[in-house]
Amino acid sequence: MRAATMADIARRAGVSRIAVSYALNGRPGVSAHLRERILGIARELGYRANGPALALHGAAARAIGLVLLRSSAALTVEVFRRQLIAGIQAELSGHGFALALQMVTGLEEEIRVYRRWSAERRVDGVLICDPRPDDPRIPAVHELGLPAALIGVSPDGRLPGAWCDDVPWSHRLADHLADLGHRHIARVSGPDGMLHTSIRDEALRSAAGARGVRTTIVRGDYTGESGARLTRELLGGPERPTAVVYDNDVMAIAGLGVAGELGLAVPADLSIVACEDSPLCQVVGPPLTVVRRDIAAYGALATAQLFAALDGTAEPPVQARGGDLAIRRSTGPAPGTDRPVSPVSGPNGTGRQWRP
Repeated sequence: MRAATMADIARRAGVSRIAVSYALNGRPGVSAHLRERILGIARELGYRANGPALALHGAAARAIGLVLLRSSAALTVEVFRRQLIAGIQAELSGHGFALALQMVTGLEEEIRVYRRWSAERRVDGVLICDPRPDDPRIPAVHELGLPAALIGVSPDGRLPGAWCDDVPWSHRLADHLADLGHRHIARVSGPDGMLHTSIRDEALRSAAGARGVRTTIVRGDYTGESGARLTRELLGGPERPTAVVYDNDVMAIAGLGVAGELGLAVPADLSIVACEDSPLCQVVGPPLTVVRRDIAAYGALATAQLFAALDGTAEPPVQARGGDLAIRRSTGPAPGTDRPVSPVSGPNGTGRQWRP
């Protein structure tokens, strides 16, 4: 008969393996009631841990794992991931935990990393980014007994975490461009299959459609290369959009460069919007209209939810603060329209009047 493990106890108790570890080793982090229940289940299952096993399985790693589907080169230029990691690190440091970070190229590789981390007891839990419908990573961590929290919209509510509502700012953005007279908007999105990508697609499409504005959506991968390539395709087509919305700052800045190469003035000939802000968005000419979010706070909130799960007090996913539209000089009246002077906010956030 197979000997009982901590994972067996965790499944029976409906808690994380770390909570079981804390209870069996007399460490703080679980309530007295939960500790007694875990100890009772351990006795029922006949759980025994010798010295080496206790050292291997009982002690917490005091590290949280984060796997990103990005190249390490992309991480150096994409503001979202850098700020997200900064927020995660800030929350971890308050608990005396370290961050284990690894880049992968696909979900299967990511799951293999989780299996290795779990087998080697490298991390106490993991943060999962960019959830997908029927996400295979969620049943994988459940099978491993590996505590996890989501950064993004949960497909089924089975894990704690944090998410942002992208619908309100998508509607404000559609209204802003429609008010400027744009009747054909292109969106250079992130990769297909991510929940937040499909939510942003539908939110912009439906809000623009309600204003009689046509929407063209193409798939990027958050890199400058994809932003530049797709911009050339959009602007070289027979029905050129008068505004392009990019899902991050890197693609938007690349698109701005392509517009200049093609001899198009921004915003007189083409309006550009970035759905993430960064210092580069503020210093390029013209400064880009953006969606601003507190990404560091977003990462910290998701990490706090993971720590709650480690303590045996997991909660449903919580909503982080949404994005705000910051209107700068890269958006203006559509070509051929005569619109009034519009207020914008410059890099320092102050409003001023301008004419394209």
